[in-house]
Amino acid sequence: MRFEVGNVGEPMWPRRRAARKHMVLAAIVAMVGLGGCLGTQDQIVHGYQLNSKTVEQVKIGSSAEQILVLMGTPTTTSTVGGDAWYYISQTTSRPVKFMPPKVVDQKVFAIYFDKAKKVERVANYGLEDGKVFDFVSRTTPTAGAESNMLKGMLLNLLKFG
Repeated sequence: MRFEVGNVGEPMWPRRRAARKHMVLAAIVAMVGLGGCLGTQDQIVHGYQLNSKTVEQVKIGSSAEQILVLMGTPTTTSTVGGDAWYYISQTTSRPVKFMPPKVVDQKVFAIYFDKAKKVERVANYGLEDGKVFDFVSRTTPTAGAESNMLKGMLLNLLKFG
């Protein structure tokens, strides 16, 4: 049986079958291509890895040298006086590979020192204790950004005078 294109009364099933094969093939290729993006629960821990046994060993009255040996170098220190050390850890997750990561947990273990460099108090902050912010920012906010609006208002006032 031979079918030619353009014949009236021609059965459509051979062309439909071919079209279905192409659609099924395209769907399979799309599923395989997107399969690498879906179904991954990437949880990445950034920063200091807090150990509960080590945290328990930090005692009030310990020297800064003892804390340095026990905990290692802090992630950051306070900018004024250096009387606080912070060990920062952050866990991010993204369910789909091409989506940006979302912060799911954040811990800041803070050790505060007195003037004699002895541990005065210890604090353990979590995600609920503060706002998530970018520690390394490429922009510096300036006070001059709002001057354009103020300048425009003053110029408009001068026009009326």
